[in-house]
Amino acid sequence: MRFVIARFPFDLTKAGVLESMKGVKPEPITGDSVVIGRRSYPVKQVGAVVTRQDRRDFTAAEVIRALTALGFTCRPLETVPAPAAALTPLEKASAMLGAPSGV
Repeated sequence: MRFVIARFPFDLTKAGVLESMKGVKPEPITGDSVVIGRRSYPVKQVGAVVTRQDRRDFTAAEVIRALTALGFTCRPLETVPAPAAALTPLEKASAMLGAPSGV
């Protein structure tokens, strides 16, 4: 299928992407990812390998659109809720004592 990534047309196939990514070690995932074979790769890494372009030249959305159309599973970065801020010892003691009654 023909896809336009960073204003350049690319004829990509699922088999071609699989062949291009064969032997490529996945980088740590810090954003959207795509499952190729049994491995998860950052979308930008796959885009750079397949198109041979600099990662700054295309967006993750362009690559996700192409890979999804080819039948690959793309996943957004799973956001983990930040832990609640721990109270300082002074705040903890103040909470235990309660608010002053004359206020």
